[in-house]
Amino acid sequence: VQLVESGGGSVESGGSLRLSCTNSDDSAHTVSNVCMGWFRLAPGKEPEGRGSIDRDGNTTYEDSVKGRFTISRDNAKNIVYLHLDHLKPDDTAMYYCAADTPDLLPTVIWFTHTLCSKFNYWGQGTQVTVSS
Repeated sequence: VQLVESGGGSVESGGSLRLSCTNSDDSAHTVSNVCMGWFRLAPGKEPEGRGSIDRDGNTTYEDSVKGRFTISRDNAKNIVYLHLDHLKPDDTAMYYCAADTPDLLPTVIWFTHTLCSKFNYWGQGTQVTVSS
């Protein structure tokens, strides 16, 4: 699994971005047959989950982003999206997509109340910067 994110950038407060994540290798894992999550990493802080989508398309979000962030998936294109709306300066961070697959031990456990909680493959991240 080799995850690649794109779509980050700099926007003003209240703006929007759409992040994309795809699996660029030809493994059996596609973004549609595994659990996928989106995380952020701000300087000096631990990774924080933003949301996830399971194989059935069910989504989960952290309370702080509910109503502002949306996860969607295009199975034909093998892409998972994170739509970020009503962005705030506090949303500034590096954003990563991650996969929950059964073949590796997890490096981050999040969303423990769902079936998508043990994330073990990560992309390189894409920077989101929100100015006030």
